[in-house]
Order: sequence, then C-alpha cells, then structure tokens
Amino acid sequence: MGRQGDSASRGRATASGSSTVRKLSPAVYRRRRLFLGAALLMAIVLVAGGFSLAGAFSGKSEQTSSTDPAAGATASADPSTQASPSASAPEPTPTPSATPTCNQNLVTVSASTDKAAYGPGENPMLTLKVTNGGTMPCEVNIGTSQMEYLVTSGPDRIFSSRDCQAKSEDLEKIIAPGASETANFPWSRNRSVEGCQPVEAQPGGGGAYYIFTAKLGSKASPKAVFQLN
Repeated sequence: MGRQGDSASRGRATASGSSTVRKLSPAVYRRRRLFLGAALLMAIVLVAGGFSLAGAFSGKSEQTSSTDPAAGATASADPSTQASPSASAPEPTPTPSATPTCNQNLVTVSASTDKAAYGPGENPMLTLKVTNGGTMPCEVNIGTSQMEYLVTSGPDRIFSSRDCQAKSEDLEKIIAPGASETANFPWSRNRSVEGCQPVEAQPGGGGAYYIFTAKLGSKASPKAVFQLN
C-alpha cells in the first residue's frame, strides 16, 4: 500500500509539471511575438539595405565604365567611324603617252659642190648636207666618225676622205624639223688609197667628169657631178 501510494503521488506530480510547461502565459506569448517581429524587421531592413548598396555600386560601376578613356579610344578607333583610305588617297596620275621619237628614215644626206666646173688649179669644195625631213627634232651623229667624201670616175675610185683621216670623232647634234647641218671639205684634186699609201698618179683634167657622193653612217647621198678642166 505504501509503494502504490508513492507511485500515484509521483504520477500526479509529473502530470502537473507537464501541464505547466506546455501552457505559457499570455505575457510570454506577447514577448516572443515582439522579439520575432523585431527580428523580421531587422532582416527586411538588412535585405533592403543590401539591395540599395548593390544598386549604388552597380550604378557607380556603370558610370565609371561609360567614362573610361579606353572605352572612348575604342569607339574612336571603330572602322565604321573612320574615313575610307581609298577616299582620302589621291587619285592616280594618268600615265603619259610615250614621247614621240623622230623617224631616222626621214633624215637625208645630200652632196653638192660650189661649182659645176673647175679650171686648172681650182680645188673643188665638197659639201655634205644632213636634213631632218620629219616633224620631230632628231639627234644625229654628224662627226667625222660617220662622214665620208667619196670621189669616183666611172668604176675608178679616185679619192675618199677616210683613207688618210688622222682623227675620227663623234658629234651628236639635234636637228630641228626641216633644218639642216652642213660640213665642207676642200679637195686637193689628189688620189688616195686605203691605208693612206702614197699615190703618184693624179686625177686627169681636160674636161673630165667626176662624181661626188656624200656618206653619213649608212646613209648615202645622190650623186653630184662636177667637171675638172
């Protein structure tokens, strides 16, 4: 009986304590609600402040990037904003046509003497004349290296200025269209042979006819006839 009574007494005590823990007073509930509300309010403030700070940093970052000198340099270097190189380059100069050159085939050589007939003791003056018959100026070598005064009588070669020529020189001259250059050679009525060997025979007089041919390089003149008395 004694043990059963003690057990029953402890059971009631335990049940009474349990009901005390589970049932809180209205004041306790109010304090807990106030604390929870304050915690939620702080959490909302912190979250809102975080968004505000994040927005502020974000706005500052955008402003910095928009004023970044590098960004401006990149924009100015954009090919679409630059003038086209082909547009600023000077136009090519048209290639000039080739300068017309003279027609050497129109450069002619003629021969003449100062008289048609010569008396005894008179020496003929042989004249070589170069004429530019073209419409453009021509550069012509009229030096002694190109000239020859040739006197013949039929098949007989009487005289050539080349046989005893001591010096041979070039002389380049520009001859205007229609203009001429002349060179005179006094012939001593003597014979000559290639190599300038001495010749005792002399051209005959007595009214014999001779032919003078002037040569300049590969060009030869028409024949000029004269008489020796």
